[in-house]
Amino acid sequence: MIAVDPTDSASLLAAFGALGVLVVIFAESGLLVVGFFLPGDALLLPAGALCAAGGHQTPRLELWQVLVCAGVGAVAGAQAGFLLGRHGGRALLARTSNRRLREGTARAERMLARYGYGKALVIGRFVPLLRTVLHPAAGALGVPTRTFTLWQAVGGLLWSQSLVLAGYALGSSVPHVEAYLLPFVAAVVALSLLPLLAEARRARRDRRPPPR
Repeated sequence: MIAVDPTDSASLLAAFGALGVLVVIFAESGLLVVGFFLPGDALLLPAGALCAAGGHQTPRLELWQVLVCAGVGAVAGAQAGFLLGRHGGRALLARTSNRRLREGTARAERMLARYGYGKALVIGRFVPLLRTVLHPAAGALGVPTRTFTLWQAVGGLLWSQSLVLAGYALGSSVPHVEAYLLPFVAAVVALSLLPLLAEARRARRDRRPPPR
C-alpha cells in the first residue's frame, strides 16, 4: 500500500499523476477548510516540469492530460465552491471559529467590493488561500451565477494553464530541473501573495483614524 501525503506535490504526482492534479485542484479551488491545506501553485508547476522530463524521470506525465485535468479541476472546483456558498454557505462562514477562514472571507468580500466581480475573480485565482474561500464567499454574497461562471472560468483557465506551461518551459530549458523546483515554487507563491499583502496594508491604512 502506497502512503500518500496530500500536502506534498511530489507524493501526489508519483501516486496519481494527472488524476491527482484534477482532484487536488478541484478541492483547493473551493472546498473551504480542506482546500487551505492542499498545494495549488506548488502542484501545477512540478506537474508541468515533469511533462518535459526525460524518459528516465519518474513519474513522467503527458502535457495534454495535465492541462486538461488542471483546467477541469479549477473550473469545476470553483463552481462547486460557489454552489456550497449559495446553499448554506453564509451561515457556515458566519459561525466558523477558524481564524484563517474568517480572515479569508473578509478579504474576499473586500476584494469583490473593491474590484468588481470579474476582476476580483480573475485576480483572486492567483492568490493562495484567498482563492479557496473566494468562490464560496461569492456564492454566499449573491454574485449572479452567470457572471460568476464566466469570470471564474476565465481566471481558472488562465491560472491553471499558465502555471503548468511555465513548469513545462522550465523543465524543457533547465537540466535536472527537480533540483530547482522548490525555490522556484517559493518565488512564485511569494509573488502571488503580493496583491494580498497590498490589500491588507491598504485596509489597515483605511482603518486608521484621521489626523486631528
